[in-house]
Amino acid sequence: MKIKIRNSVLSSVMGLVIFSLGWIASASAQADFYKGKTITVYAGTTPGALYDQWSRILAMHMGKHIPGKPDMIVQNMPGAGHKIAANYVYAKTKPDGLSLIGSIVPSLYFDQLIGRKEVQYDWSKFVWIGSPVQGESQMYMRADTPYKTIDDVRNAKEPPRCGAQGTSDSAYYLPKLFEETLGTKFNLVQGYPGGPEIDLAVERGEIHCRAFTIEAFLSREPYHTWRKKGFVRNIIQTGKKRDPKLPETPTIWELMDRYKTPETSRRLATVVLASGALGRPMLGTPGIPSDRVKILRAAFNATMKDAEFLAELDKRQFDLDPVPGDELEKIVKEVMAQPPDTIARMKKLLGE
Repeated sequence: MKIKIRNSVLSSVMGLVIFSLGWIASASAQADFYKGKTITVYAGTTPGALYDQWSRILAMHMGKHIPGKPDMIVQNMPGAGHKIAANYVYAKTKPDGLSLIGSIVPSLYFDQLIGRKEVQYDWSKFVWIGSPVQGESQMYMRADTPYKTIDDVRNAKEPPRCGAQGTSDSAYYLPKLFEETLGTKFNLVQGYPGGPEIDLAVERGEIHCRAFTIEAFLSREPYHTWRKKGFVRNIIQTGKKRDPKLPETPTIWELMDRYKTPETSRRLATVVLASGALGRPMLGTPGIPSDRVKILRAAFNATMKDAEFLAELDKRQFDLDPVPGDELEKIVKEVMAQPPDTIARMKKLLGE
């Protein structure tokens, strides 16, 4: 009996040793893979836009939390409302964990759901690393226009001109959603390479308005100066409740109640506005080995608590409301499982 106990204990100890050695070997191999490597972080917009800024902040701080401490560089790949970057990372980069999109428009799934031919990605197959923020959106309007409220837009003989990058851009689909649910009309001018170019067009008087996140509007220039000078006003926001920083701006849900929006249009609004839960997600090429996915997600999560990272956000006055990669993955799977009638309404919304 004593021999059996000793053998059992010995077997347990040996098993633990073997497991530990295996774990150490795996961790060493992971560190060896990334050591001396460079991770390219793609930004689907022009330099200076908030998606670009988030990509650069993450690249600046995330590498030190990855075993082997690889370099992380940012490469801008603007165009088509981030679809160029999404198509490239999905189809043209190796699934080795060395190619990431630092921050991307969360509504790119729209184009896939409605079957746009330029889509070369499957939204559900990307590797989801995490998002530093969630966020609702707003629409600003030049204050010197006659469009002071959504009522003015509804009753205008000539619709205001709003700028957008492409159809997956919130600057495009939110005005379309307002048309569907609130009876407004907008003249949408597409093709801008990024948000800064849309804002410049507003300053020049070429267009009047733009819809995008509250986070971006409250976090940087030129909006700080615009607000001080009263250059623009916010006429609508997308949250269920008014953002404390925009207490005078009505929500789409309040306005749908006022205008007695039909239930079918309300359901469409729920699906479309779900993109806000994805925030500004970081994602990678499909097929990255599971151990490297764990490394990247762990590094992202560690970055969200990094003192230097937090100091950088404080300096820039950026919000932080992180969503881990596994939660993003669940949201994406739910979003992509839409019934045919919802997809049909989305096609109509987006002009298909």
